[in-house]
Amino acid sequence: MLPNKVLFSNLPPLALYIHIPWCIKKCPYCDFNSHSVKNTIPEEKYIECLIADLEGFLPQIWGRQIDSIFIGGGTPSLFSGDSINKLLDNIRSRINLSPFAEITMEINPGTVEVIFLKDYALAGINRISFGIQSFNDKHLQVLGRIHNSLDAKNAIQTAKTIFDNINLDIIYGLPNQTINEVIEDITLAVSFYPKHLSCYNLTIEPNTYFYKNLPHNLPDNDLCYLMQEAIISKLADCGYNRYEISAFAKNGFRCKHNLNYWSYGDYIGIGAGAHSKVSFLNKIIREARQKNPKLYMDSIDIRKHVIESYSVEVKNIPFEYAMNTFRLIDGMEVSLFTERTGLPFNTLLPHLLKAQEMQFLLLDKGKITLTKRGHDFLNELLMIFLDD
Repeated sequence: MLPNKVLFSNLPPLALYIHIPWCIKKCPYCDFNSHSVKNTIPEEKYIECLIADLEGFLPQIWGRQIDSIFIGGGTPSLFSGDSINKLLDNIRSRINLSPFAEITMEINPGTVEVIFLKDYALAGINRISFGIQSFNDKHLQVLGRIHNSLDAKNAIQTAKTIFDNINLDIIYGLPNQTINEVIEDITLAVSFYPKHLSCYNLTIEPNTYFYKNLPHNLPDNDLCYLMQEAIISKLADCGYNRYEISAFAKNGFRCKHNLNYWSYGDYIGIGAGAHSKVSFLNKIIREARQKNPKLYMDSIDIRKHVIESYSVEVKNIPFEYAMNTFRLIDGMEVSLFTERTGLPFNTLLPHLLKAQEMQFLLLDKGKITLTKRGHDFLNELLMIFLDD
């Protein structure tokens, strides 16, 4: 029997996501809320809107500490160091930001300028994430990236003189790609000694150019699986711990911000198209903001920028929890469910027992751990948690 509502004894950890929606060119595989620059970016106005957006959140999160910040896009590195500094200064003056907060910023290798990188570091950015995707110029061209392999290498080398904590995004399963080419990308990536790597299988998402114009010669599922296994093996040999389905890190450098998502923590999102999940004593609220940058900015002053706000139904929480935490390779403590959902563990137990019977996971010694079968067939596993 499902409870009528959640009841938290302690609220989950809280993170802040900031969305900057502009990019120089929309990539054909991208389904994020990004908009190609037409003329100039209203940088100053947008920063003011982000600050106003955050202020609207303050009554909901008063007294809670922010443990991480992630500035994503779009291409945040189109914004100047002065703008990022102004933004972070205003954030610090309004919220309780942990002195040990991880502050990440996404950077496009095609937009790197040394002076900007130095200014980002001075503003407080302590982790950067490069959207490399591939070091193969042929594949970069198919992906519609604005950088080439040399740009990527130069950007990483430049960033390493300023930042210690660097993530590289790599995509595999590309049209006409071979396993050898995947390993070449991974080998080149680790030669720069990044602290973190994120390796994603190309997925064809609705509302993208690739969805309407499907690329030829995409690797089939079996080949993509072999590519993933080769990546896992190579990175393990190079000292990277796989702690999430697509994430690999050196010891001590797991992404705190993403771990908060994957462990069903709370997050507030500001900026065009940003999403939020905030827990209260007896409810979990999700929100979404206006996607169009102009409409978002025009609606901030009249507080019409939030286009969706609802309380998560209790019956949907086990699925939401599973969808996030089951991405973690090392499993999770049983107690985490009640801590992060405000529901008793027996709400989740029938689903877990059914999944264990199907050899998708192990429930042992107070811990839930997915089997290899569970990770390989994650979608099938999650369907169990949609069953009321």
